[in-house]
Amino acid sequence: MTETIPLATARRIALAAQGFVDPAPSGAVDRRHLQRVLGRIGLLQIDSVSVLARAHYLPLYSRLGAYPRRLLDQAAWGPRPRLFEYWAHEASLLPVETQPLLRWRMARAADGHGIYSGLARFGVERRDFVETVLRRVEADGPLAASDLEGDPGEGGWWGWSDAKRAVEWLFWAGRLTTATRRGSFERVYDLPERVLPEAVLAQPTPQPQDAHRELIRIAARAHGIATASDLRDYFRLAPDQVKPRLPELVESGDLLPVSVPGWSQPAFLYASARRPRRVHARALLAPFDPLIWERSRTERLFGFRYRLEIYTPADKRQHGYYVLPFLLNDRLVARVDLKTDRRSGRLLVLATGMEDGAPADTLEHLAVELRRMADWLGVAEVEAVGPMQPGLRAALAVSPPAEDGAARPYP
Repeated sequence: MTETIPLATARRIALAAQGFVDPAPSGAVDRRHLQRVLGRIGLLQIDSVSVLARAHYLPLYSRLGAYPRRLLDQAAWGPRPRLFEYWAHEASLLPVETQPLLRWRMARAADGHGIYSGLARFGVERRDFVETVLRRVEADGPLAASDLEGDPGEGGWWGWSDAKRAVEWLFWAGRLTTATRRGSFERVYDLPERVLPEAVLAQPTPQPQDAHRELIRIAARAHGIATASDLRDYFRLAPDQVKPRLPELVESGDLLPVSVPGWSQPAFLYASARRPRRVHARALLAPFDPLIWERSRTERLFGFRYRLEIYTPADKRQHGYYVLPFLLNDRLVARVDLKTDRRSGRLLVLATGMEDGAPADTLEHLAVELRRMADWLGVAEVEAVGPMQPGLRAALAVSPPAEDGAARPYP
């Protein structure tokens, strides 16, 4: 018979799968800790919005506490990278060992499938120019789009130059990869054989169905418990790429069919998932954290409706521009709109919202986490600005200075 997993248990399983019950690092955070987190979550979504900190840095902070961001920079863009950039769950950083599992996507992109239609057309209509750009990178080494000849673009992201279109098509097709990022976060491209480990590139290319199966397995491990649509979303797979693989993973014993009360879809439990009896966690979560990036799953697991309002006109925003949910134990109990004012050295709390049933000491816990985050960001003060925040101001006034070590689990 199919096992029924209570919702509270499903929440704890999901939190454990995402690393929120792992022991806090003792001493300085190093590459082993980063690898442990990436081994659980499988990827980091890249986003250039830096109103607080760039999004790919934040999931590691939520799980490890104050860590040196140069660790991630070196792992992703250093001379011997252990991560690489590609399209997975949007633009992502992934362990280099995952590269063979995404070659099917690169091959489809080269054929004009699964890629922006305008870029696909450009790859066909301007193939000679694309090949010229590739030969330039081959000859001259790592180059950014701004280093290459081509018509200047207008309007930034929305007005790419021909050079930008060419290197992005080559990136999608796997013929170029990211060598590093410049200070402006501009991508610098190079040939995969000059960036990625030789041992990875030498691996045979899996058949697409085998790659899909392994990507679903990685997603299942990162979820702990999930619906088919959750598993599909993690690597942005198509329904017909997932549906045939699920019975195979059930038959192999990797997935166990289960049900969760209140979920309208059947669920799958990762066979090795931990089932902690309790979770003692305390963390601020970035909008693109893999625990919450699939909004319907967030609502199913936590009863927490969450939407990113960056592109919503200011007068129509409900909660704020860059809002982080606050995890306390196994619940999302509050949300805060944050901004780093680097010029004045302050972490600004623009708005705070408490969830129904939040514990009475939520603001005290939140104040501690805000001070820890400010310390990690290298700013001296936390200031709650705007109306309707007297409770948080009072909590900040009495909260202790930022402590060394991880932000969770808390005593």
